[in-house]
Amino acid sequence: MKRPHASAWGIFMPQPTNWAQQLRLWADELRAIANEGLHWGGDNPYNQHRFSRVRRIAAELFSAQSPAPADVVEQYFTADALHLAPYPAGDAAIFNTVGEILLIQRRDDQLWAIPGGGFEVGETPAEATCREAWEETGMAVEPLRLVGVYDSRLCGSRTQAHLYQFVLLCRPRDAHTQPTVSNETLDVRWYAEGALPPLSPGHATRIADAFRCWHDPCWQAVFDTNSTQENNRP
Repeated sequence: MKRPHASAWGIFMPQPTNWAQQLRLWADELRAIANEGLHWGGDNPYNQHRFSRVRRIAAELFSAQSPAPADVVEQYFTADALHLAPYPAGDAAIFNTVGEILLIQRRDDQLWAIPGGGFEVGETPAEATCREAWEETGMAVEPLRLVGVYDSRLCGSRTQAHLYQFVLLCRPRDAHTQPTVSNETLDVRWYAEGALPPLSPGHATRIADAFRCWHDPCWQAVFDTNSTQENNRP
């Protein structure tokens, strides 16, 4: 039976706006398909050859949009053979008592972003998000609510892999603590809603939703379908 397209279940599918990013994501998807086929394909030499070839094509496709040569990318894909799903990551939308959000200036693109990063084994989403906030800002924070879960393909993020990004509304545990610059950041500052700095790709949507969540005690966490986002947005 032919598998229905995702749109048959009412799921919004991304429209490519950055083809280099889209090619990297397709390569990541092919990598996952190939590694799963190699893992479950048994001893069939034909399947082993086919899926190995798919993985090589994925590496070459990724390399075409990256400074890394295809051989290096393929080695990485092979070493990460059991990674078959999107990576989870968490962002801490930290607000102070006057409604300003805490942003970090990233080292990689010198743009501003919500503090956050990837989860580690053994952590809950809240634990991981609070750890990332402390590592990048020096702030111990308390998670309050879920702003939303974002598919990196749909919110404009530029990443080398497919991510699910959890955004948690947070506040400092000590209102008098001052944020500090870490070895992962260039700067860290509080910003009002109407005076935001240049933002790293993918953060504009999440920051806008974080402000809406901060203002609205009845906020419903968003996820990447049209209907749910429309429930909260004007």
